[in-house]
Parts: sequence; structure tokens; C-alpha cells
Amino acid sequence: MTALTSPQISLQDFLVCPETKPVSEYINGKIIQKPIPKGKHSRLQLKLCNRINAVTEDSQIAYALPELRCSFGDRSIVPDVAVFDWSRIPFEADGEVPDNFLLYPDWTIEILSPEQSPNRVTGNILYCLEHGCQLGWLIDPGDRSILIFQPNQQPQLLRENNQLIVLPNISLKLTVNEVFCWLKMMP
Repeated sequence: MTALTSPQISLQDFLVCPETKPVSEYINGKIIQKPIPKGKHSRLQLKLCNRINAVTEDSQIAYALPELRCSFGDRSIVPDVAVFDWSRIPFEADGEVPDNFLLYPDWTIEILSPEQSPNRVTGNILYCLEHGCQLGWLIDPGDRSILIFQPNQQPQLLRENNQLIVLPNISLKLTVNEVFCWLKMMP
């Protein structure tokens, strides 16, 4: 993540700026550009969204969205995966999903890229938890671990065959090894 040099602007002014590629976030009054996702990151992101939505969408329990801008409090962040309880999705009158999500996700998932600052990414997860988010994952493909964050609890570092913690209303059984096995696409 790199901070873009610009005069400090408000969150409202940031939200009307054109989107950048790669995407930028608004954190502590600064515009910070996220790194471009690479292969492992993209594969994990896609598989997580598909796996979560396979057990939640038809029954309208929750929905996982990749790279969705979430603006709340005094930040505008773009988690790698943002999962929303179905009842909190601000559907438009015609039932379509809106473009703008001015709320925190119920579950935020970040996949660490080699050039990202782990503390900055952890800071976004903690910020989400402070504003009502119920669960955060920090996935580190480099050491094959997943750090779990929950409100008012110590983070848990999970590896190998540890069962992952998901939102209580989501029937998803998944281990750390299963997540990282998704990276292997050839026998």
C-alpha cells in the first residue's frame, strides 16, 4: 500500500473522486492505494466468495462480495472479501444490490500480499470490529496461516487442520489447510 501525495481531503470529497486502479482507500485522512492483486490472492478471494455464497445466497443468510468499497465512520476501505448478513444489505427498491455500501461488513476478510503492511491491513480489520463487524480474517499465504479477529477477544492464529471460525448463522466447515489447498490447481 502506498500513500498518494495529495492535500488532505474529507471522506465526502474522497467518495466523489474517480476510482483508481489499483483501488485506493481513505484511512486517517490519507488516500492509500492497495497493491494490485496477484495470482494467489485472486484465487483465494474467488474461492472464498464462491464457497461462502454457495451456502448462504439461496437461503438469503448472507452474501460475500469481492473488492467492495465500504464507507463508514471516517474511513472508506475495500476489504478483499466483505460478507454482509442478508438483512443488512441495503437493497434498492427494485431488489437490486446498490452501488454504494455506506456500512461496515459483518465479516471482513483480507488476504495479505507480499508488498502490504500487515499492521495497516490489521488496522482495517480492527477498525471494522470497532464499528460493529463481528469477524475478521487475515489470511497470510506466505506462512499458510489465518489470524482470526472477533470483538473483545484476543486474536487467534490458526494453522493446518484448525477449523476456521465463521459467523454463527453460516453453515460452513473449513480448515486452514483446505483454504490453502485451493492454491494448487494441478495434481
